[in-house]
Amino acid sequence: MEIIAADTDTALARMLDSYEHPAILVNPQYQILATNDLYKDKFGLIDSADEPAHCYKISHGYSRPCDQAGEDCPLAAATLSGQRERVLHIHQTPRGEEHVDVEMLPILDEQGALQFFVELLKPVPVAGAGGDKPMVGTSPAFTRMLELITRVGPTNAAVLLLGESGTGKELAARTLHQTSLRSQKSLVTLECAGLSETLFESELFGHVKGAFTGANYTRQGLAEAAHGGTLFLDEIGDIPYPLQVKLLRLIETGTYRPVGSTVVKQTDFRLVCATHRNLEQMVEAGEFRQDLYYRINVFPVHMPSLAERLEDLPLLARTMLRDKDGNMAYHLTESAVTILKAYRYRGNIRELRNILSRAVVLTNTNVIDQSVIRQCLDISAGSVVPPDMSLKAVEEHYLEQLMRSHHNNKEKVAAIAGISVRSLYRKLQESQE
Repeated sequence: MEIIAADTDTALARMLDSYEHPAILVNPQYQILATNDLYKDKFGLIDSADEPAHCYKISHGYSRPCDQAGEDCPLAAATLSGQRERVLHIHQTPRGEEHVDVEMLPILDEQGALQFFVELLKPVPVAGAGGDKPMVGTSPAFTRMLELITRVGPTNAAVLLLGESGTGKELAARTLHQTSLRSQKSLVTLECAGLSETLFESELFGHVKGAFTGANYTRQGLAEAAHGGTLFLDEIGDIPYPLQVKLLRLIETGTYRPVGSTVVKQTDFRLVCATHRNLEQMVEAGEFRQDLYYRINVFPVHMPSLAERLEDLPLLARTMLRDKDGNMAYHLTESAVTILKAYRYRGNIRELRNILSRAVVLTNTNVIDQSVIRQCLDISAGSVVPPDMSLKAVEEHYLEQLMRSHHNNKEKVAAIAGISVRSLYRKLQESQE
């Protein structure tokens, strides 16, 4: 425990060490009075020479309280409500800027007057302002989305991820699983788009041998594989209408029957769904069941498009251009960043990744300048494809370049190209024939 101010209530300061998270004791004037050992381990010692040590200066470098600097302030909110308040902030730490889940607990005296605050600071391990976290961003739109995920992650509530294609819904689903109480079990994903009714049932519920033509063996379904963990239904808006009632029954009762079986099985999972469709409009049009919509839409989370978080683009680009050890393998010039910011991304972050992958192939050095980016954007528009080059030849050339630049890492190349690993193997084999 570190005592910062001489007039600190020693008993309250000592109480800080009972919390399982980094904690500080703050007075209503924003002055930090004491910290616990976990705070020192995570955020370092506070320079007591800088008196008084205000929370807004230590955590943010501000000269005034957060709410006066354009941010939500949990201390100001707790002062008004007299209750605990919670907000997601970006704090300055010895490791750089980091997202921190801040909870403010008001401490009252015997007469009920506000005396102190205990501020709990819970680092968010799955997101950051640097390139070493799964989710990256500092923009207000990203922070709002992350705050919702941080709040709902530890619960068992069903989550519906809404947003355009390429905004990172699968990554958000993985983050929800990692922050849940089910993180030690499996995260099971079913891509609902393009599945026939028979294939969807077989994938989700499994089947027994002989259930249909080609069912030569008994197969476990994903509902069973997700038992104890998380089931992620990607593009749930594409589920055939006749199957929606069966999915509803699975969600409501946790029971299902494998295709061709009379045995009822039980499963328990946390449900996360995602779609780029407007499900409300689909319900009104009779294309999506209303009862199923209410079941999956317990906690909706909007995934911001890249246009909504353009200030994150330089950070996203730097993260994508790091090598597997976290070092900067390639560098973007300021002029290149300017051009990237002006581009309209229909495919959002996925399209940005593809453009940068092309840039890595086309640059002759480790510096990606505006000329390289312009060439990559021209390729996107199809304006620099040689007129005598067939579409198949362009595809083969592109995949060969990706394989060389990523050292024949087929999983990574398939992800960048937006195809399955199986499709990549087939395309590479065809190019050699």
